Amino acid sequence: MKKYFVLFLLLCVVHFGQAQDKVFLFSYFVDNGQDGLHFASSTDGITWKALKGGDSFLKPNVGKDKLMRDPCIIQGKDGVFRMVWTSGWNDRIIGYASSTDLINWSEQEAIPVMEHEPTAKNAWAPEVFYDDKTKNYLIFWATTIPGRHSDVAESEREKGLNHRIYYTKTPDFKTFSETKMFFNPTFSAIDATILKDGKWYYMFVKNENPKPAEKNIRITRSKKAEGPFPIEVSAPITGNYWAEGPTSIKIGEYTYVYFDKYIDHKYGAVRSKDFKTWEDVSDQVSFPKGLRHGTVLEVSKSIYDKLLAE
Repeated sequence: MKKYFVLFLLLCVVHFGQAQDKVFLFSYFVDNGQDGLHFASSTDGITWKALKGGDSFLKPNVGKDKLMRDPCIIQGKDGVFRMVWTSGWNDRIIGYASSTDLINWSEQEAIPVMEHEPTAKNAWAPEVFYDDKTKNYLIFWATTIPGRHSDVAESEREKGLNHRIYYTKTPDFKTFSETKMFFNPTFSAIDATILKDGKWYYMFVKNENPKPAEKNIRITRSKKAEGPFPIEVSAPITGNYWAEGPTSIKIGEYTYVYFDKYIDHKYGAVRSKDFKTWEDVSDQVSFPKGLRHGTVLEVSKSIYDKLLAE
């Protein structure tokens, strides 16, 4: 009995150590994005606290407006963190930088994702996802190119905006493939993000149609990261409010999707065990005041401790 009790204690120690080895991190911006990169942390995915007293970890210096909106960060197999972001409201470039510790960053670069399209109005909310099957990073974002897509009813406020999701791929962030269409539904689409679960790649995307207003998050899925993703999407997984900027992560038995309830100036969340039935837990989550569209990711305790020391 003593032998089994000791073994049980060892298993508990190992399990506890593993559970404490990871911390959830949220990269985000505040206001218009001129202040740069911010971080919040959580151990349960429900309660989030701002790091560094809510101060910025990195100031933007690329693009016409020099903004750092919608910062998306992933950690590659090599341990390097790679970040892309919206550099301006009307830029045809996106921002890019890399880091090994989320504190010290490489020189910021402009990736000219839509410079070849002189009438392109923007390059919004870029996301980066690593495709382990092709060994490429997929970078995708929303762009309006007038006259290029099927029409949607416009509102006066969003006149001339009719977005679709475009992408490029790169193995090293030095060479990039030709920009191509990634997701071309019958609605104006922005803020796409991808989560891999089992054999499926789930895309969460905002239906941006303004008239009548949709402004909600939908799902489509593919067996390949690069798609094609069916344009027949799910019903809204978010509620009777306007939501954008989805980001997703698996925590325990749940898949969480966080999003910006931008009209209400607060953050919300839904969760599911099967990607079909979604529970709105917006009233349970808490985020730092002013937090805007970002990315949730898991980091090691050692990385988190360094950020905490800042």
